[in-house]
Amino acid sequence: MKIFPLCKIALIGLGFSLIAAEAQAISRYDPTRMSCEGVQARVAREGAVILRYRLARNPNLPIYDRYVHDSRFCPAGQVRAHAFVPSADARSCPVYKCKQPEFERRGRIWRFGRD
Repeated sequence: MKIFPLCKIALIGLGFSLIAAEAQAISRYDPTRMSCEGVQARVAREGAVILRYRLARNPNLPIYDRYVHDSRFCPAGQVRAHAFVPSADARSCPVYKCKQPEFERRGRIWRFGRD
């Protein structure tokens, strides 16, 4: 019977998909409860994290985004760009996040939107 080889393939595929799902877990943190140095160290250690905080001018509005250590943690076609988040000891803690590159044509030179 040919059912058994198909079941084996399906089980192997299921196993690989479960491994891949676990590998994409990402930690979430509130940067306003950490020092700026702590935020930067956490991003550097984990490579990519989600930082969630509330705006000072509108505390009812939660803000969150994915912040990365370097471009290796960005999806294909995106680059690392400067960003700032509030922390316990700084209003603007410098970090990086991924964004689409901005292309400008000036003569024959292409400029990528890296900060």
